[in-house]
Amino acid sequence: MPNRTIEIEGQRWSVFPSGYVTQSDGDEFGVLFVRGTGAERVVRVSRYSPTGTRSRERALAEMSDAALHELFACSQSSAMSPEAGYAS
Repeated sequence: MPNRTIEIEGQRWSVFPSGYVTQSDGDEFGVLFVRGTGAERVVRVSRYSPTGTRSRERALAEMSDAALHELFACSQSSAMSPEAGYAS
């Protein structure tokens, strides 16, 4: 999956669709923000609802950096997110 890289508060984050399918798959998808590797890795998750019909990858590619910053501001830690591997 193609990803994007943005800088937020001096830190570089990779951004990509999660690939996790939910019941709302037709209307929205998960977006992962990832920084670092190994034990230093930080993952944040948000949901995005694009307008119009297009692939997740295309919708993410068409988002402006400002829109990604807004989405990041609404993101949450991956600790309880199925998109990041949490299972109940």
